[in-house]
Amino acid sequence: MKQNGTILILDDEEDILFSLKMLLKPVFSRVFAEQNPQHLPRLLQQYEPDAVLLDLNFNKNDSTGKVGLEWLAKIKELRPKTQVIIITAHGEVEIVVSAMKIGASDFIEKPWRNDKLLEVVKAAVGSRQSTVGSLPAGAGPQSAVHSQSDFLGESSAMREVFKTIDKVAATDANVLITGENGTGKELAAKELWRKSARLDKPFVQVDLGTISESLFESELFGHAKGAFTDAKEDHVGKFEAANGGTLFLDEIGNLSLGLQSKLLTALQTRKIVRVGSTKEIPVDFRLICATNFDLQKMVAEKTFRQDLLYRINTIEIGMPPLRERYGDIRLIAKHYLSTYVKKYGKPRMDFDRETLEKLEKYAWPGNVRELRHAVERAVILTESANLQPEDFSLQPGSGGKVVFPPDNMNLEEIERTLVQKAVELHQGNISKAAESLGLTRAALYRRLEKFGL
Repeated sequence: MKQNGTILILDDEEDILFSLKMLLKPVFSRVFAEQNPQHLPRLLQQYEPDAVLLDLNFNKNDSTGKVGLEWLAKIKELRPKTQVIIITAHGEVEIVVSAMKIGASDFIEKPWRNDKLLEVVKAAVGSRQSTVGSLPAGAGPQSAVHSQSDFLGESSAMREVFKTIDKVAATDANVLITGENGTGKELAAKELWRKSARLDKPFVQVDLGTISESLFESELFGHAKGAFTDAKEDHVGKFEAANGGTLFLDEIGNLSLGLQSKLLTALQTRKIVRVGSTKEIPVDFRLICATNFDLQKMVAEKTFRQDLLYRINTIEIGMPPLRERYGDIRLIAKHYLSTYVKKYGKPRMDFDRETLEKLEKYAWPGNVRELRHAVERAVILTESANLQPEDFSLQPGSGGKVVFPPDNMNLEEIERTLVQKAVELHQGNISKAAESLGLTRAALYRRLEKFGL
């Protein structure tokens, strides 16, 4: 099943366009390619892409990246929330940092690894689609709607989160964001960045759960040309790319003890050494980490370093699960309804009163992410102007727990149930859940994303 998402590729090389289309078409619902960047404004309006893969150089004798950076700025001007991934054969620090400052979400070097590129594009599309919009004008002074419209909530639990963010954002204190999957930890991290003094500098996100041990140092610290067989150019790591800005390390609880040690050293010294080099490079960034694990419990079990925990959680922000945000369910559901009605070109739609009551009684084990997918699915499949309770295939009597065997014997629904049951059984430990299902950790992450868990 393809992931819902629209991708636009801009590159002057026909072979590159063909290769990327063949790679992305089986994964995403809509993929478009264009050689001439002059068509970009029209294509942005026509396709409304979630993510743009943008080459930096459109002239064969030019490797400065200047043209690509100009088009990057144009994209962010015309569609600020569209995620832009830079693809370049020239990964010099200055170009990468400039792209991040303008608003690029990530960068990929040519030649790319297919699995890495897919992970980056999936993350970009997920980030774009998880962005929560603002309330309508006139929502009232009691509505806790924050800048850039990335956070939405009126509940007391979310008001506490907003209050903490307002106090902490202006400082450079390290922040640890905790909470279940789907609660909005990434949105909280971006809100901290937007309210910080580093807003005009890069926000670099790293999903530590998807980086293999063998590539950890290269991805985070970079590598020098010739460091290993495929290292044909110097590679800028995420730490360098975030210099001056904010570094967001997601899923930090997934790191092995060995990788925790390497990370701790870099965080303590604020210096990194590229793989294959001996030169120390100083880095300056604001550190934000996130996890759905109980790190204190992991410290007690000796699976997480206590000194690393002290280093990353000067301030801890706990994202409340949706079941503890009763007053926000209706608000968020209506927002997503408006979003997806517009996205799919549907006529005006609304919730039946009983439907909203059903949504508010459900425990939402997948939190805001699950609610978003439920509303999107209902908008796509429903022809009526009013969404009825039967348009939402929830299990209100289960208290949010998995019921097995399910009444619905659809294979995809059964797979979803098994994945959810395994994650719950192992209390969010992705490695153990993946092992119990006979999957790799990356494969389980793909399924969690696919099913909105």
